[in-house]
Amino acid sequence: MNRRLALLLLPLLLLVGAGCTDGTAGEPPPRPAAAERPSPFQDCAALSTAPPSAAGVATPASGGQALPELTLACFTGGAPVTLPSIVGPAVINVWASWCPPCRKELPAFQRLSERAAGRLQVVGVNSRDSRSGAQSIGEDFGVRFPILVDQGEALQRELQRNAIPLTLFVDAQGRIRHVDATGALDDARLAELVRQHLGLEVAA
Repeated sequence: MNRRLALLLLPLLLLVGAGCTDGTAGEPPPRPAAAERPSPFQDCAALSTAPPSAAGVATPASGGQALPELTLACFTGGAPVTLPSIVGPAVINVWASWCPPCRKELPAFQRLSERAAGRLQVVGVNSRDSRSGAQSIGEDFGVRFPILVDQGEALQRELQRNAIPLTLFVDAQGRIRHVDATGALDDARLAELVRQHLGLEVAA
């Protein structure tokens, strides 16, 4: 009797056993470490080249503070970038992956870089962040513009600003026309600030 019962139960046990796994089947493979993945960001080589259409941009009234004499590493490697070598007009956004308002506004900066391509440079400065955190945000949010790295908060100290996000609007002469620290900027507000401080019309 026991033998017949065992023979009847054997196919059922095999069927149940076939569905048991170590918990990894069907799951996506683990994401490679950030250092093993290509950077989502552009390199920084073009930052010292004027946007092709910048020559026709109206220059606002004189004034503004010069960009600090700081040299920052480029996220993608290559030669470090001296901030005054960035040819304006430019919008420089200081951000970190752990900062919720930064994450909220980064897609708007990416759209600005696309809409104003050839007339305006959009540059990110990643501050007090891990490389993996910054890279993951770039990948997840589709951020492609060049990113500089400022782990020591040198730029914020020079500007005497502690909070991030922080956005600098830099004219064609390399002078800071406005520093915005009001929180997450959206497309419309960014377009308004670019028009007001840099004299550029950009669709929101």
